[in-house]
Amino acid sequence: MPTWHMLSLQDSASPSMEQLTLFHDFTMAIMTLITIMVTLNMVFISSYTLTDRFLMQHQLVEIIWTACPVAILLLIALPSLQALYILDDPFSPSVTLKAIGHQWYWSYEYSDFSGVEFDSYMTPTLDLTPYQNRLLEVDNSIALPTNTQIRLIATSADVIHAWAMPTLGLKADAVPGRLNQMMFSIKRSGIFYGQCSEICGSNHSFMPIKIEALPMKTFLTWVLSFN
Repeated sequence: MPTWHMLSLQDSASPSMEQLTLFHDFTMAIMTLITIMVTLNMVFISSYTLTDRFLMQHQLVEIIWTACPVAILLLIALPSLQALYILDDPFSPSVTLKAIGHQWYWSYEYSDFSGVEFDSYMTPTLDLTPYQNRLLEVDNSIALPTNTQIRLIATSADVIHAWAMPTLGLKADAVPGRLNQMMFSIKRSGIFYGQCSEICGSNHSFMPIKIEALPMKTFLTWVLSFN
């Protein structure tokens, strides 16, 4: 979970988020290198009054400073395409979770299990216990199994919402009359927090999402508790 002083991304808990983190670090390394080179070049230009006339009109130099940006863009584009294909990689899901956005709470349905559905409201600040997180705790959290192929289906009952879970690298628009789906898996047990990422009204900031990632045996015990 992020805190106020964090500058980096949250610790990944899914293969797709790991790929996004690697791509982010790779791109930031290239941008940092370019920034340093441009800064040094500006310092040298401002420090010396003499210039090499062949540097401004030499064909080889022009070819180099045209080819280098093209090569850099290709270096960035190839990992980007790989990350996009991993995010859209289709598979046969073992668990399907349907998230329905409302003003201003979430409803969840487990399509594979009869009768497993509930509403999830934010826990008021006055009802929080020690060590609970303000504006992130809910009365009914989502339970999902680890190391399992999961499909998320997002939609809305009123206005446009967005179901977002940064730790898993997920963000699905919840649009009325439309079903958006995302595939993912969770690599480790834990509690993960997200929020609605589409401005949906006055209480937009009070639609948190809480996932409890459990081993499959514990998850099935939780499912049976609804019957």
